[in-house]
Amino acid sequence: MRVKFMRSLGTVAMLLTLSLGLNLVLNSAQAGDDPIAQSVIKLPLADGVSMDDAVDSMKLRANVLNFKLVAQLPLYKELEAMGIESGRMEIFQFCDARIAHEMLKHNLDFAAYLPCRITLIQDNDGKPWLVTLDLNQIMQQVDLPAELEEQAKLVRDNIESIITAGANGDL
Repeated sequence: MRVKFMRSLGTVAMLLTLSLGLNLVLNSAQAGDDPIAQSVIKLPLADGVSMDDAVDSMKLRANVLNFKLVAQLPLYKELEAMGIESGRMEIFQFCDARIAHEMLKHNLDFAAYLPCRITLIQDNDGKPWLVTLDLNQIMQQVDLPAELEEQAKLVRDNIESIITAGANGDL
């Protein structure tokens, strides 16, 4: 039974990776020469996936991955309180404290990237998106010891899995 579950989980992971890869290629093509657009992963919510569904899916995926949701910041509510109309804008912060600790022991500058953020936001047309920093961009620019590189890849993979689950409404 466990082997069957693990095979199914492996298949799901492979499909998620393929889906994310396709979205990354499409986003890269759309980013052009814009350095900010090139530094992020931006996924639209799939048809039929509500913003609340996306939030639930991200939280569930993070839980499955043992990745802690450490903060949820509903910025749109703050804007509403100030009388500013905006679409939904909410930041979710995820972290593995052990990995964060090791990264900071190696280089204090990593504090600027902690915790990992995923923003749920509506564009000017009301279309919902999930946006996060493309950790591949950062990883290409730093020289990490092998054990920290493996940890960084785990964080990258977890964040990509969380954002993909949210965009697709996967539970």
